Amino acid sequence: MNDDKKLIAAIINGMQEKKAKHIVTINLTKIDAPCRYFVICEGYSKIQVATIATSIKDRTKAEVNEKPFAVDGFENSEWIAMDYGTILVHVFIKELRDFYDIEHLWEDVEIDVIPDLD
Repeated sequence: MNDDKKLIAAIINGMQEKKAKHIVTINLTKIDAPCRYFVICEGYSKIQVATIATSIKDRTKAEVNEKPFAVDGFENSEWIAMDYGTILVHVFIKELRDFYDIEHLWEDVEIDVIPDLD
């Protein structure tokens, strides 16, 4: 398993640990993009969004010894973005995710849907 896949697995583990919903990974390697992958999920409240993001930070550090280069959005916890270099993580509150719909900005990308655990 390559480093990106290991990091994505740790990110997803952190999301699932806090019951994130509608997790998707978007492979951007075939287009001109600022990173290789997006990993996106949603929470049902601002508190859950912040908790999911904290869990992601904890799991990536514990599982693959990685921490984000930058994190933004904890101030209002409606959309938290986490920059892991080759991977950008987006943790949304449902309403903002529906509004921005970033997983459909490109036509030529591969989107993998991760089933909800419950």
